[in-house]
Amino acid sequence: MAARKTEDRPQATVRTQEYAAGSGWEVGQTAPDDAFRALDDQAAPYGPVVRTHPGGHARLIVAKGATVTESAARELAAAETVED
Repeated sequence: MAARKTEDRPQATVRTQEYAAGSGWEVGQTAPDDAFRALDDQAAPYGPVVRTHPGGHARLIVAKGATVTESAARELAAAETVED
């Protein structure tokens, strides 16, 4: 009987650790709360960013737990933020 040969197998690839970006309002982070902005009669945003629906017509900029995108961060930066 012939001796078994061990095949050269590539070593297992180790995946680098992926860390969450944390909670906050910067791009790539998880939104800690909802962010709304009121809309006027022509659907143009006005007023400050608020954490609860302001009533009437409003735009949800980013939902709680969602990843903050570049466009959401731009809209948040363009408006004043008021804490409720």
